[in-house]
Amino acid sequence: MASPGDFYIQAPMPGHLYIVSTPIGNLGDMTFRAVETLRSVSLILAEDTRHSRVLLDRYEIATPMQSYHEHNEAEMTPRVLARLQGGEEIALITDAGTPLLSDPGERLVRRLVEEGVPVVPIPGASALLAALVGSGLAAAPMTFFGFLPRRGGERGEKLRMLSELAHTGVLYEAPGRVSQTLNDLVQAGCGERRAVVARELTKQYEEFRRGTVGELAQYYETVSPKGEVVVLLEGKTEAPANPEEMVAAARAMRAAGRTTREVQLALQADFGAPRNLAYRLAHET
Repeated sequence: MASPGDFYIQAPMPGHLYIVSTPIGNLGDMTFRAVETLRSVSLILAEDTRHSRVLLDRYEIATPMQSYHEHNEAEMTPRVLARLQGGEEIALITDAGTPLLSDPGERLVRRLVEEGVPVVPIPGASALLAALVGSGLAAAPMTFFGFLPRRGGERGEKLRMLSELAHTGVLYEAPGRVSQTLNDLVQAGCGERRAVVARELTKQYEEFRRGTVGELAQYYETVSPKGEVVVLLEGKTEAPANPEEMVAAARAMRAAGRTTREVQLALQADFGAPRNLAYRLAHET
């Protein structure tokens, strides 16, 4: 039991880390909530403080900035944690778009979650989502690969995974490597698949170039794209069954005593035949 002279010092409640999305090109895409958040915190962690200064000046945000990037995140993470545990409110931004998507911050967020420090996303612009919804390819499900490794076995493995996806695959690419990546996809057997190269999203020269992987590879052999690039690849689909194989299967099932209804359902299930085609074959054989 505490005596009257005893007192306790309560540890401060931890602050919040705000993961703030910023424009990917058009500065008008900054949200009201993002501006208010960046004005209210005590520190902004920025991938490149010189680059981010243009954005902050545009919105009259005077909050101090400190660099947080791939080369210092191991050193900075415990320092940021300590400040948050002391009750400070801090924001994390990247050069453009949503942090952690091929940008620094994953190590920090993982550590904060482990330590019970609140992490609050402030959503906004994302090159991944902008490219996806404007591509004309299926938006869901999809798999995001970020930047592919530049060389070696790891690159080959990622290309193999991408080529075998049954749904849309999305990756970021540097403009100088777009041609090589498209040609690598051709070599991986994706030459006839639909693809989209999206670049300069939200900017004056925004472009969505669509075609097969082979067509785009040929185009970018002579044209060097400028700006940030997102490459999207449609999912792999099974080749339609040979009609002769379906006819032979239908005849075999009928000879074995299967009903026309059973034959129809089997053709749909085993060969992926459209309902009308399966019905016709079941009744004609």
